[in-house]
Amino acid sequence: MRARFLGAPRPRRPWHASRTRRLRLPALALTAALLAAAPGTAALAAAPAPRAATGDYCGGQCNDILPAGENGNATLADIIGNRLFGTRPAHTDDQLGPYSALAAGYPGLTNAQLGNFFDDASFGVPAAQVASTVSPRPDVTIVRDKATGVPHITGTTRYGTEYGAGYAAAQDRLWVMDLFRHVGRGQLSGFAGGAAANRQLEQSFWQAAPYTEAELQQQIDAISGQGDRARQALSDAQAYIDGINQYITQSYNGRYFPGEYDLTGHINAITNAGSIAPFKLTDLVALASVIGALFGSGGGGELASAQVKLAAEAQYGPQLGDQVWSSLREANDPEAVSTLHDGQSFPYALPPSDPQGVAMPDAGSVVPEPLIYDATGSATSATTKATGVLPGNLLTAKHGMSNALVVSGKYTDSGHPVAVFGPQTGYFAPQLLMLEELQGPGISARGAAFAGLSFYVELGRGQDYAWSATSAGQDITDTYAVPLCTTDGSPVTLSANSYLWHGQCTPFDKLAQQDAWAPTTADSTAAGSYSLVMYRSNYGLVSARGTVGGKPVAFTSLRSTYRHEADSIIGFQMLNDPGLVHDPASFQQATQNINYTFNWFYADSSHTAYYNSGNNPVRAPGVDAGLPVQAQPAYEWQGFNPATNTAQYTPPAQHPQSVDQDYYVSWNNKQAADYGAAGFGDGSVHRANLLDARVKALISGGGKVTRSSLTQAMESAALTDLRAEDVLPELLQVIRSAPLTDPKLNTVVQQLENWRAAGGQRRETSAGSHAYADADAIRVLDAWWPLLAQGVFQPGLGTNLFGALTGALQINESPSGGQTGPVNGGPASANESIPHKGSSFQYGWWSYLDKDLRSVLGSPVAGALAQPYCGGGKLAACRTVLLTTLQQAAAQSPAQVYPGDGDCSAGDQWCADTIIQRPLGGVTDNKTTWQNRPTYQQVVEFPSHR
Repeated sequence: MRARFLGAPRPRRPWHASRTRRLRLPALALTAALLAAAPGTAALAAAPAPRAATGDYCGGQCNDILPAGENGNATLADIIGNRLFGTRPAHTDDQLGPYSALAAGYPGLTNAQLGNFFDDASFGVPAAQVASTVSPRPDVTIVRDKATGVPHITGTTRYGTEYGAGYAAAQDRLWVMDLFRHVGRGQLSGFAGGAAANRQLEQSFWQAAPYTEAELQQQIDAISGQGDRARQALSDAQAYIDGINQYITQSYNGRYFPGEYDLTGHINAITNAGSIAPFKLTDLVALASVIGALFGSGGGGELASAQVKLAAEAQYGPQLGDQVWSSLREANDPEAVSTLHDGQSFPYALPPSDPQGVAMPDAGSVVPEPLIYDATGSATSATTKATGVLPGNLLTAKHGMSNALVVSGKYTDSGHPVAVFGPQTGYFAPQLLMLEELQGPGISARGAAFAGLSFYVELGRGQDYAWSATSAGQDITDTYAVPLCTTDGSPVTLSANSYLWHGQCTPFDKLAQQDAWAPTTADSTAAGSYSLVMYRSNYGLVSARGTVGGKPVAFTSLRSTYRHEADSIIGFQMLNDPGLVHDPASFQQATQNINYTFNWFYADSSHTAYYNSGNNPVRAPGVDAGLPVQAQPAYEWQGFNPATNTAQYTPPAQHPQSVDQDYYVSWNNKQAADYGAAGFGDGSVHRANLLDARVKALISGGGKVTRSSLTQAMESAALTDLRAEDVLPELLQVIRSAPLTDPKLNTVVQQLENWRAAGGQRRETSAGSHAYADADAIRVLDAWWPLLAQGVFQPGLGTNLFGALTGALQINESPSGGQTGPVNGGPASANESIPHKGSSFQYGWWSYLDKDLRSVLGSPVAGALAQPYCGGGKLAACRTVLLTTLQQAAAQSPAQVYPGDGDCSAGDQWCADTIIQRPLGGVTDNKTTWQNRPTYQQVVEFPSHR
């Protein structure tokens, strides 16, 4: 039942033009009725005065920001006001302007000016800045500040502290929390409507982490047996749930709950009939499963890698083809930028010289596993007119995430470390993350946490230290080729639903979820239903079927964190405990208890530190983690127990880690030497090079790093086109290797040269101009890149290998997301079109072009491609390819390069790049200029320590 209010509004269409069945009263009458039921704070205990903050060693030098704003709840009256008059509730978007303004304001940035672009992240709220104070229980106080509305939660008991955290979370993110607990159960459409995007999202999640309700409970039960700290974590979580549920009851009775419940028909807008289901502990596991699948997993691309290998061997023959595949894979590329650069080596998941147990699929035999069964009504349609409440590709698309810049005190003006870091969790309205401060027995932290999991601060600062994370993505997921069989002795086909487990024919577990949705208006979607079905073996979830050596197999995905997404609760608890974390060693101890694949960064007044977390399975000797594996005992993870999905994991000492390296940078790049890449793309050019070059220049230039100069380095990288900085110089060098006689083409080349000389950035001519400087050069490169990749590589790779390689690594990831692939018969999958997402340049063929062009130019290349491609390795022929494709690109009009969408007109270059806070509810936010930076970000420097 899920009308358009939950998605982006159609241009110029007034809110009241929609015909949602629950809202048929005239808009003005309805508005008046709703305004009469104004939000209140009924049943709250008398609030004590706010207490002064204690234990804050940051000295006013901690800042952070989280666009669009802290407030993520809007009543129906608020939503009506937003639709009719463009108004928004307080603190809905007040962090969006400063965040966006850094793009224009960073060049002359000083420490004194940081407060113009970041919020004060000090503990506590000065008395003059208190906006509100409430106590949902006598033992907890929630103070909100005037500037941002962030909840500062202080409890006299631990239960009260966590209860207040839950109450504040529901105040700020109740609707989003409800959405994601339904996503985590494969029930989003039944809750929010059968729009195609809703169905796509719940389907992709059900493929990644299908659980029965009993299995969600099993994760809780397993944690309870892990000691006192684990039991305390569950007690904290229950207190948090209790606080959420109190807010649900009070907001329902007082009619100040989120208006999306009215708009989706869960509550009648006039009679108040309906309900909001209370939360329970298993909801938190469902939420954690979504977050783990989004940001804390890695690997699983073995079938795509195998397809590249098969195509390479078909193109070049077995021996040379294997060399080509290996060079394209770049599993341990010597030119890849690494977070650790001090000579340490951490061997893990490297390709063995003599792979054992490889299960290569027969060419053309692989078919994806069906997921949808018994579809009825609108479930039989691939599309609907309704806008989904969440992006359909939220889980399946490759989303770039998070960066970190941390500099040792040896290189700073104060002698104390400086850090600028944060996660990139996407741009939504409201955000997936929320801000909070927690102060209570055994808890002292301020920062961000995912909505519905904010009983601990997950990324932020403690009393005298700060921490953050980037997604690491190391390989913790393997693909097994499981022989199919039949229990009745009938012929084995691909449709068989039993498999061989240690010689015994065993039926797959069938995990089914029924989802059904009611009809809405003609503007949305008709009624429908379907069953989502996943089959599970002891070797993991069935993702595809095919043949190996002519015999039917199921290809399964085995992830080490499956059925263990809730385990990380202990590590996050430790990070919030001032009695535990006080130096690099204790920080690393805490992050060791997080089983998600993250790179963790730390800074206090004297030290910096890094640790790579994750349950890294110990594989059998000779197994190649980058290819499918035979499902036999000899090739299982060591110590593997399918009943609990546990195995032997690499010990902490074998995880990349460091203390007090001169500097650390991370942008989802390679962690350390010999730490094998989980997929394709960790080569000589990576967007982390943008950070590495700038920080290296800061510490080697004789000056001293400050909070502002490190922020400038981050923002300079955030506005730079990676292709322009690290590949365009070689392209221009090839082109200029001979005189250019075509005057029109020479003008185009000069525009590219001028742009590169000016820094290769995508910046407005002036703040708010909505037009880029060097606009023509930017347009040409956007059009050129996919044509260039096809022109350079397809002749040598051949059509099949070229297509297979795009399945393993997309060609392009420009800010606009509008260049959908080569135009001359190339595969549509060559570019992933996700417009307006901000994060860019993580996934692409940057390294392939870089290495190939340097080879053509005669420059040294470590880890070169196994074959030359551009012009067959001949400079003159390569130059011809570049000029031909450049001419094609230059001939494309702005409307062809930027085709337009529901948010932007065709040809509007700035708008094509612009960041849009994707609506998760009824209130929308304004577009902002493109930046490639974290969504939540801290700028910190501690002058003292406990």
